[in-house]
Amino acid sequence: MNPSLWLALLGAGTLISFVPGAGAVNTMSNALTVGFRRSIWGILGQQAALLVHIGIAAAGVGLLVASSPLAFNLIRYTGAAYLAYLGVRKFLQKPEHSDIRALQGDEGVFSMFRRGVWVNLLNPKAIVFFLALIPQFIRPEEPLPAQYGVLAATVIGIDVLVMWFFYAGTARSFRRFTQDDRGQVLLNRTFGSLFVGVGALLALA
Repeated sequence: MNPSLWLALLGAGTLISFVPGAGAVNTMSNALTVGFRRSIWGILGQQAALLVHIGIAAAGVGLLVASSPLAFNLIRYTGAAYLAYLGVRKFLQKPEHSDIRALQGDEGVFSMFRRGVWVNLLNPKAIVFFLALIPQFIRPEEPLPAQYGVLAATVIGIDVLVMWFFYAGTARSFRRFTQDDRGQVLLNRTFGSLFVGVGALLALA
């Protein structure tokens, strides 16, 4: 990938990562629950899903999903329902006292990783997006594996930095609100509502 094309990819990837969505909400929620450092596991799960989306789009299966209303809607509504489920669970979560929160390291890394995978995997717009994005930065006359490798590494590298240092970092400033029950309830309901809202947008878009 020549430098000018890579810079265009860098700009597009950065703008896309900063657009708030389910991944951003999930990252901020994790950072508030288990802390900035451990939130990386949820972010890595989201990147594993992005790799799957890139692979699907590269294989042309994304075209099938985009052209099949049934397949697209099945994935879309499944993803929306999963986000709504996460949102309702977060909204109804009871506040935890400081001694309990101290014992909760909290959620296991595999659980965070798995949820990160599902949050990004059940998003058909990601498949369609990569289907539209990939041809713009791939030159068929050049070796394809290296180009896909550069594209995947760039997109994932940007997303990890934005999710961890921007969204998870921003969430750290809200941690002081979780020191009392009222603040915890407010944040749980805020992030629960955001999850449900993103799910609704996914279902209606």
